Amino acid sequence: MKRVIIVHGYTGHPGKNWFPWLKAKLEELGHEVLVPAMPSPDKPLLSEWLPHLHEAVSAPDKDTYLVGHSLGCPTILRYIESLDVDEKIGGALLVAGFAEPLPHLPQLDSFTSDEWNDQAVVSHANNITILNSRDDKAVPFFNAEHVRDRFKAKLVAIDSAGHINEKSGHTQVPFVLNELKDMLGYQS
Repeated sequence: MKRVIIVHGYTGHPGKNWFPWLKAKLEELGHEVLVPAMPSPDKPLLSEWLPHLHEAVSAPDKDTYLVGHSLGCPTILRYIESLDVDEKIGGALLVAGFAEPLPHLPQLDSFTSDEWNDQAVVSHANNITILNSRDDKAVPFFNAEHVRDRFKAKLVAIDSAGHINEKSGHTQVPFVLNELKDMLGYQS
């Protein structure tokens, strides 16, 4: 059985946005799904979020898949980067993702300001896909292009979806589910 861990973003929680919908859809398909409540979501620190994600994932393996939204994305990338040399996950789906400081949100810099070990990220994940909207005002599209280039990720561009959250009208995200199903090996 494949496990999927969904990581919310800044000011988020497990019952917000499209996380309950995606969790229910994946459980209908027979997957174990966790949506951990990340610590202090209104004042997030990587030093708290990274160990919390390690604890939630517990034993990463090829049947472990991570889905992140917004700040959940650099959290997942830092998690992958921190894996032991012999550890590998099945894949990561990054929604509205970024891996560099956002000038309008300096309170999130602890997640992105340190140098990345790009090769560690690439070597510990079988598959990384980033899915961003071209009109996202919180995370400009060029951030997704940078993630694609740095971490050899597949980039899926969505038009007119904003930050792909509840505020932009997204409580159900079939396009996210479809990308994840592709990653999990479902036939179209």
